[in-house]
Amino acid sequence: MLAATWNVNSIKARLDHVKNWIGTNRPEVLMMQELKGESFPADDFSALGYNNAFVAQKAYNGVATLSPHPIEIITDRLPGGDSDEQARYLETRIQGVRLINIYLPNGNPVDSDKFTYKLAWMDRLIARITELRRQADPFIIAGDFNVIPEDRDCYDPVVWANDALFRMETRRRFRTLINLGLTDAFRVFNQEASQYSFWDYQAGAWPRNLGIRIDHFLCSPTLADRLESCHIDKEPRALEKASDHTPVLANFSG
Repeated sequence: MLAATWNVNSIKARLDHVKNWIGTNRPEVLMMQELKGESFPADDFSALGYNNAFVAQKAYNGVATLSPHPIEIITDRLPGGDSDEQARYLETRIQGVRLINIYLPNGNPVDSDKFTYKLAWMDRLIARITELRRQADPFIIAGDFNVIPEDRDCYDPVVWANDALFRMETRRRFRTLINLGLTDAFRVFNQEASQYSFWDYQAGAWPRNLGIRIDHFLCSPTLADRLESCHIDKEPRALEKASDHTPVLANFSG
């Protein structure tokens, strides 16, 4: 199974880029984040042979999962937050694998309710994954985590020191997820620093490679055993009117 995650930063603005990328790569699963709108171009993807499931909201957030295989929707809300209306979570099953597509809150500025919401959202995610680990159900969590896990995952740790993506409270919760027995798929195959999935639009960040790695695949043990590769595809970031994120791909045997 070739699976990919991509924060498209508006599916309306990036539709042609996504369609062309699908045509070239033909993933069995594509998990997208930051759709930015209530409508979704399902017919465009159906024409490419892809089923879809999505959860969206006006102007902000939104996640979608595409696959040529049937998609079973398990839940489109992260448990534990009945009053939370933000479209950030989609849990599906495809080909016997539970796929959890997330757009984790950014959390900035850190002296605001946004950071409190981010940490609470992460606590809810930890609770959900703890439950799934007890069930021993194979799963993948993928998406824009808005978490820089280590110093080597950003171009300058000093610059990011007090950012919500790199604060110790954030990284500690990410490590709690890993300690539940999950595997950071990218780091299985890539140990070098300066490998990023996001480059800001400002200050020449892309040509200067001033990036951060915040788009991740975390795999339960059974899926980690099936990992064959994981890499960042930088080519879409070089396109005109590109998303500020680029796809991450993971390939699983079976």
